[in-house]
Amino acid sequence: MKKINWLIYGTITIVIIAGWFTYQKVTDDTYEGMSIIPEQHEDIPLFEGLRPTEHEYFLGGNHWNEIYDFYLKQLPKYGWEVSYKQSSSDENSDAMGFTSRWRKKGIEWELSIYGSYFKMNNQTEVIFDKTPIYNSTTWIDGVPTSICIHQSSSNDSCTEINDKTQIEGIVRFINEAIDWEEKVLPRKETSVIDIGDKEIKVMYEGDKEIYFLTEKGIKLMKPDPDFFKLTNLK
Repeated sequence: MKKINWLIYGTITIVIIAGWFTYQKVTDDTYEGMSIIPEQHEDIPLFEGLRPTEHEYFLGGNHWNEIYDFYLKQLPKYGWEVSYKQSSSDENSDAMGFTSRWRKKGIEWELSIYGSYFKMNNQTEVIFDKTPIYNSTTWIDGVPTSICIHQSSSNDSCTEINDKTQIEGIVRFINEAIDWEEKVLPRKETSVIDIGDKEIKVMYEGDKEIYFLTEKGIKLMKPDPDFFKLTNLK
């Protein structure tokens, strides 16, 4: 009888251990691609109904607006302050949604929340991301009356731009690019933007990050298509 009891206890123990390892494996796979998991943070509430799957959360139906409003109202209660927010509700777009970035005193990283509704599969997807906090130093004060763009750093001729709206857009891109103190990687194309007494070298290549270089230092920016439209760089 004692042998049978020990056999039963041993079997139960093995089942419990196997179940625990299985749970851990499923949990690891579920959150595998996430840089931050809301369920593990008391100060990051999870919108009811969102379910995790590898690198994102999803919820059936169009709920991006409700989720956006939820975090705008709830995160400040936990000490978070919004540093950037933007939403798009264009019904003609394939995806509608929002992006927001949040900072909290005493925390040396930024919380990003992206939400989108996809008509094709009638599903709302939300991504939580943890990123370092970068600074953006203002290189250009005010808006100059004109700027000159050299398509190549070896080309003396330039294209002059006098349109105020166009100049404002270019200045905004340069000022909002993040300060970069790491290595500058090679790029195939190098152009130059003359703004007043400032000469800004622009290094770019396809869908790789853009570098801005001056005597003030280095800045880094994502290859935004709007920047290329404003500058006519190719």
